[in-house]
Amino acid sequence: MKSLFRFLTCLLVLVPVLAGAQQVRVLSEVLDFSGDIGSSQRKTVIIQNESNQIKNYLLKNVRGSVGSSQRVKICLSDQCFDPKKDLTKISLKLQPGEIFTDLYLEFEMGITETRGSFDLFFVNSENIRENFVVEARYEVANGSSTDFTHKDIKLSEIFPNPSNRIAQLNYELVNPKAKAKITINSFIGNPIAEFELDPERNSLVINVTDYQPGVYFYTLFVDNKNVVTKKLQVKK
Repeated sequence: MKSLFRFLTCLLVLVPVLAGAQQVRVLSEVLDFSGDIGSSQRKTVIIQNESNQIKNYLLKNVRGSVGSSQRVKICLSDQCFDPKKDLTKISLKLQPGEIFTDLYLEFEMGITETRGSFDLFFVNSENIRENFVVEARYEVANGSSTDFTHKDIKLSEIFPNPSNRIAQLNYELVNPKAKAKITINSFIGNPIAEFELDPERNSLVINVTDYQPGVYFYTLFVDNKNVVTKKLQVKK
């Protein structure tokens, strides 16, 4: 009888834990902001509602350390918010099974060399036990940028590199009439993928989940001319 009582007690303890199981998953890896003093970067957060219900999430707080001269903005589509001032305005509505790609972080590097990390802590507005965390880290250096500049386009390095889920490129089409694309080839030159760069956007997100581990090369073409080729490493 005592054993049955202990079993029922444990079950009652576990019920709220199971009820609060995480149903939203962050597909993008830790966001790495690395650049020179005075620069800024914008990166995409990709999340998925793995449940069969509509989920509403609020940004509860920003945890960690952000330098006094650095600034973080959280953008939903084209609307950006300062979490220090607009925390209550930052909310997400996720449809059942939806992969949400309209959440961005903008990070201004500031005026001093520094490094640190911070998290965005989101909670379900109807059940605070349901939550997810977006992890970010930054390193600000006083040196030359590794971005590539062409007369028609500015292109960042691919990141994270190595990657095992999502790889991202930031870009700016200085000449919106130019036709720019990124191609990905295997180490031995076999074509893997091709992406047109939309002049109305400034980032390209590449899902490498189905890529075999190894070394790949990504090439920028502008008006069908090979401009630059760089390396991408995929890991598992």
